Amino acid sequence: MDIQSMAQQAKEAAIALAALDGSIKDKALAAVAEALLSNKAAIFAANQEDLARSEKEGLAAPLIKRLKFDDKKLNSVAAGIRDLMAMDDPVGVTQGATELDAGLTLYRVSCPIGVIGVIFESRPDALVQISSLCLKSGNAVLLKGGSEARETNRTLYTLIKKASEAAGLPEGWIQLLETRQDVAEMLGLDAYIDLIIPRGSNAFVRHIMDNSNMPVMGHADGVCHVYV
Repeated sequence: MDIQSMAQQAKEAAIALAALDGSIKDKALAAVAEALLSNKAAIFAANQEDLARSEKEGLAAPLIKRLKFDDKKLNSVAAGIRDLMAMDDPVGVTQGATELDAGLTLYRVSCPIGVIGVIFESRPDALVQISSLCLKSGNAVLLKGGSEARETNRTLYTLIKKASEAAGLPEGWIQLLETRQDVAEMLGLDAYIDLIIPRGSNAFVRHIMDNSNMPVMGHADGVCHVYV
């Protein structure tokens, strides 16, 4: 499937996803957590493949550490999913009201954004965190992780997609992009994508902002420290 078709399918899924009851989304989250825990052997095998390839290619030790996806990280993302399930549904919450005239009141009610494209580093646990947050908030998502984690990302994506759609989520709500060319094509699909969230260097974020027509949630230079 080409990138435009993926984005179009996600857009259609986002409409149905936005209207889902919170209980269905929580059921899907539970199914995702169970699928990940039940298939950890396949996840770890894919991750070992990524680690072996990256070590052979000379990836720096701190990046290898970030790439590793073991029992500790799996249990952590599963706990994060359970925490999301315990939260109230963020969709449909009345956040404020203003009486404009007699019998005329303006309400501000929370709603999903729609389709979110997220570009993130080679950290497989980020894929689980991003997709589960989008699920809970009723947003479809296009995921592009670092190429170093491609086998792990494929395995996690397949498990999340299969488990969530079997639990009642619309087909195509989650999509996986894998190449830089995919990202370049995604930046031109403002008819289908409502928000881009790039994670990376300041120069990378600026590149995304300069080459897209849709809103971009950028950042500055990352974490800053103050020593006193």
